[in-house]
Amino acid sequence: MRIPASWMLACAGLVGAGAALVTRPEYARASALQDYPAFVLVAGLLLIGLVADDEGLFAAAGDRLARMARRPVWLFCGAAILIGLVTATLNLDTSVAFLTPVLIYAGRSRAGGEAMLYGCLMLSNAGSLLLPGANLTNLILLGQLHLAGGRFLARMWLAALAALVVTAVVVGVMQRRSLRAPVNDGELVACDREVIGGPADAASARTGPGLGQPQQPGPARLGQALGLTAIATGTLLVLLLPDPALPVLGVGVVAAGIHLARQRATLADVGQVLGLPLLIGLLGIAVSLGTLGRAWSGPATLLAHLDEVGAAVLAAVCAVVVNNLPAASLLAARAPDHLFAVLVGLNLGPNLCVTGSLAWLLWLRAAKRAGASPSLAKASMIGLVAVPLSMAAALAGLAVTGTR
Repeated sequence: MRIPASWMLACAGLVGAGAALVTRPEYARASALQDYPAFVLVAGLLLIGLVADDEGLFAAAGDRLARMARRPVWLFCGAAILIGLVTATLNLDTSVAFLTPVLIYAGRSRAGGEAMLYGCLMLSNAGSLLLPGANLTNLILLGQLHLAGGRFLARMWLAALAALVVTAVVVGVMQRRSLRAPVNDGELVACDREVIGGPADAASARTGPGLGQPQQPGPARLGQALGLTAIATGTLLVLLLPDPALPVLGVGVVAAGIHLARQRATLADVGQVLGLPLLIGLLGIAVSLGTLGRAWSGPATLLAHLDEVGAAVLAAVCAVVVNNLPAASLLAARAPDHLFAVLVGLNLGPNLCVTGSLAWLLWLRAAKRAGASPSLAKASMIGLVAVPLSMAAALAGLAVTGTR
């Protein structure tokens, strides 16, 4: 019997966290208290994303985008803005999980399919610097500062926008052939009818990852009102509260509960969207590395001897080696020097390799469900160009705004 990789990761995380608790219980508890809010928040945002996706909000946005942008280049530019907005408000994991299939279909309808496919991953990672809830690493590193989202935005907006624009330019240039590829009228009509025929059709198409068989939607206005209300409430909580994890989870649970009561989804759908084995495994590894960082001063000492560029590079390397979430726990175990530069490395570095972030795994799963066959080698090649340029742009943004 073959054990799924996600359950193997969950077992590894539990073993690591258990070993940390046995050897250094006080450090393990401190690490768990620092790390768990990030995972609670992403669970709430994924639940909100499930409701919004099922009610056709993402598909409707993709449909409107494809109909307004008559040229592939403009479609890609509009997609970059959409990805940035969804990532900032609903987390990059929600963005790649629910926008990937929508953008793939939109790309098929107007050309630019590959640019949309790889752009969704790269731009989701790049756009995750804008708000604390956009990336779990932000919450782990900022746990000691207790910054509300508005204050974080005031410090990071220029760096985040610079990283997003540079990444979009790199993806567009490297995928320029895709953006020039013609699409015949027959393909356009077929794609419009298949996927992006409007909110009601999109909801019944069930393009989101891990969802069940198509179901007939309830009243479209009620459903969209539920999704929009959940998104707006969650965004406000992230902006206003220094510790929004539990309130946002509450919003997600209530929205998903209403959704289940209306029989728009099943508990199995909810479980697949949350990906609990992956979250449990990454949390366990994060707790174990956070315990290591408290017991061993090596990472903190190294950061203290680096400048901002070096700190960002170190964080990017750590993200690729052990994943950005455990890397964040390790580097944040003791208050790190150059905290915002470290954030730049942890958020943008994962674009280099599939090991960098959970978003890669969700992106692969969503892309395959949409009938695409993404190449990890091609994605990494784009990342090799995009990461150093976007990191340089983000660090320049931090310097301009005086963020340290």
